[in-house]
Amino acid sequence: MSYVAPVKDMLFNIQHLANIEQIAQLPGFEDAGLDTAQAVLEESAKFTEGVLSPLNWEGDKNPSSWKDGVVTSTPGFKEAFKQFTDGGWQGLQHPTDFGGQGLPKTIGAACGEMVNSANMSFALCPLLSDGAIEALLTAGSDELKATYLENLVSGKWTGTMNLTEPQAGSDLAAVRSRAEPQADGSYKVFGTKIYITWGEHDMAENIVHLVLARVTGAPEGVKGISLFVVPKFMVNPDGSLGARNDVHCVSIEHKMGIKASPTAVLQYGDHGGAIGYLVGQENRGLEYMFIMMNAARYGVGVQGIAIAERAYQKAVQFSKDRVQSRPVDGSMPAAAPIIHHPDVRRMLMTMRAYTEGCRALASTAASAYDAAHHHTDPEARKQNQAFYEFMVPLVKGYSTEMSLEVTSLGVQVHGGMGFIEETGAAQYYRDAKILTIYEGTTAIQANDLVGRKTSRDGGQIAKAIAAQVEATEAELMASGSTHALAVASRLKSARLAFVDVVEFVAGNTKANPNAVFAGSVPYLMLAGNLMAGWQLGRSLLVAQQEIAQGHDVQFMEAKITTTRFYADHILSKASGLRDSIVEGAESVTALPLDAF
Repeated sequence: MSYVAPVKDMLFNIQHLANIEQIAQLPGFEDAGLDTAQAVLEESAKFTEGVLSPLNWEGDKNPSSWKDGVVTSTPGFKEAFKQFTDGGWQGLQHPTDFGGQGLPKTIGAACGEMVNSANMSFALCPLLSDGAIEALLTAGSDELKATYLENLVSGKWTGTMNLTEPQAGSDLAAVRSRAEPQADGSYKVFGTKIYITWGEHDMAENIVHLVLARVTGAPEGVKGISLFVVPKFMVNPDGSLGARNDVHCVSIEHKMGIKASPTAVLQYGDHGGAIGYLVGQENRGLEYMFIMMNAARYGVGVQGIAIAERAYQKAVQFSKDRVQSRPVDGSMPAAAPIIHHPDVRRMLMTMRAYTEGCRALASTAASAYDAAHHHTDPEARKQNQAFYEFMVPLVKGYSTEMSLEVTSLGVQVHGGMGFIEETGAAQYYRDAKILTIYEGTTAIQANDLVGRKTSRDGGQIAKAIAAQVEATEAELMASGSTHALAVASRLKSARLAFVDVVEFVAGNTKANPNAVFAGSVPYLMLAGNLMAGWQLGRSLLVAQQEIAQGHDVQFMEAKITTTRFYADHILSKASGLRDSIVEGAESVTALPLDAF
C-alpha cells in the first residue's frame, strides 16, 4: 500500500496545539503562518508520496553496497536525493543567510515526519546533515561557516556525526581517536569510527564529517575531547573541491533494518593523517556534539512517529481487505473483513492513539523550540527552552519505544501474513528497532531525564509542567462533556502519579542512585505517556469547539474518540508505573549476580 501523508492531523496540531499564528508573530517567522504551513506540507506530501515512498521497499530488498571503499546507494536513491535538494527540502528550517528557507521547526518537523514515513533509510541522510549544520551554526568559526554551511544547507554536500569507536560506544570518555596540531592551524586526525550513518555514499559531491578526537596532551575523560570538521574532499579557497582527504570507508554493516542507509566504518589517517579543522575551542567537543545530538534526538523521536504512522496505515488497509471469520456479535451472516472483529479494532485504535499522541507531543515541543530561539522576551525564551529540553528525551524515548509496540501490532494485525516479508509489514518492525538504540538508547534518554532534567533543579521544571497539565484538567472538567470528564479523570491520576515519581527522583538521586535509576526508563515512559495524553486532552477541547461551529465534524469526532481511547487504555497505565518506580526499586537489584 502506498503512503498517504496525514496532512490534516499535522495541520490540526500546528494550528491548535503549536499555535502557528503566534509563532508567525516572532521575528524572522512573519511569513510562516498557517497558510504557509499548509502550502509547504501539501508540497511535501506530493514529494514523499510520489518519489520517496515507492523506493522504501526497493531499499529493503536492494540495500546500499560497498566495494573497494566505494559505497553505491540503492537504485533510485541518488535521483531522489537530487529532487529532494533541488526542491530546497534540506534547507527548510535553516537560516536564509546560508541559503535556507528559515521556516520554523514546527513546520519542518511535520515535513520530516513525512520523509521518514515514506522512506526512513533515505531520511537519515538529511537528518544527519541537519545535526552538522546546527553544530557549525552554534560553534563554527566564520571561516568554517563560510566554507561549509551553504553547501550543507543546499544538500550539495552532506554531513555526518562521528562519535562511536570499537571500544567507545555510549561511554565517550573512552574515545581514542587523536588529533595532532599542524603549523598552519589545521590538525591531522587518526582513528577508527564505527556506526557512521551515511558515512560514505554516492549521492552528494562531498561529505563533511564532524569527528570527536583528542588533541595531543589533552586531559583524560570527556573533558579532553575536541570536535573537528574533516571533509571527504578538501575544499579549495575558491570553494571548489580539491584532493581526497585521508578518510576512507573500510566496510559497511549488515543490519536488521534501515538497510538502504549505509552504516560505515571509517578509517582516519592510514596514509599520513586526515586533515581536520577545530570547531570552537579545544576540549569542548562534547559540548558542541550535544548540539548535534539534541537535534538528532528530536529527529529520531519523529522517526518513531513516522514509522508508526506507516505501520498503522498498512494495518488499516489490510484489515479492511482481509476476510476471515464471522463477527462475534452475529452482525454479518458470513465471514467479514477482520476490521469488524473487536480485538483487531483494539489493536488499530492502540496504533492510532499512540501515533496521534506522540505527534501532538512532538509538534508542541517544536513550537517551544521556535519560541526559545526567536522570542523577543528573554524570560519567554528561557521558559520555552526549559520546556523543550524537558521534552526532548520524552519525544525521543517514548515515541521510539511506542513505535516498537505499534509496528509489532502492525505485524499482528496481518497474522501469519505479517511474518512474510512480501507483505511489507515486517520491514517497519525491523526498521523501528534501531530507533530505541541510536542517538542514545532509551536508558540514556532516561538518565538525562533523571539527572539533568529532574534531579538537578529538584523537580521544579517537571512540577511546573504538571501545573500546566492540571490547568488542562480544569478546562476539561468545565466543558462538562462525558468524554472530557473521563479524560480529565485519567489525566489527573496520571499527573498525580508523575508528581509522586518526580518527588521520589528529586529526593533520592544522590542518596540512593540505584533505586532511582532502576526506575529511570519507567519514569521516562510515565512522563511521555502523560505529556502525550495532555496534548490529546488539549486536542479534545479544540475538537469540541470546532464541532460546535460545524467545522470538519467527522475529523473532530474521530479526534475525540481517539483521545478517549488513549485515556482509557494507555494513560491508565501511569499509576502502575508509579508503583513500580517508587515501591519496586529494591527487587530490580535484589538477585545476586551469580544467580543470573
